[in-house]
Amino acid sequence: MVDILKFVFFILDALLGLLWWAIIISAVLSWLVAFDIINLRNRVVYQISTVLDRVTAPVLRPFQRIIPPLGGVDISPIIVLLIITGVRAFLLPGLLRFLIGLTGGGYY
Repeated sequence: MVDILKFVFFILDALLGLLWWAIIISAVLSWLVAFDIINLRNRVVYQISTVLDRVTAPVLRPFQRIIPPLGGVDISPIIVLLIITGVRAFLLPGLLRFLIGLTGGGYY
């Protein structure tokens, strides 16, 4: 049972890590498009941008509704990145230890 819990938490951590990178890449891509370094008329750039938007928008939108842009700069990605980092560093390991303790598996 402990190994299954560790595997599930490994998958959760990996998915949060992928989301973290998707937000970073999406922000950098939006800056490159805004400064006209790359263009969305390029098919590959457009497809990458669309995929990243579909992945990150459901996570970012609730924060964008709450946090207004400061001086035209959207800081919601920074807030979401901090939350993801905190969840990965503190909540997931603590919850895993708690659940392992409930199963009687001892410490890992």
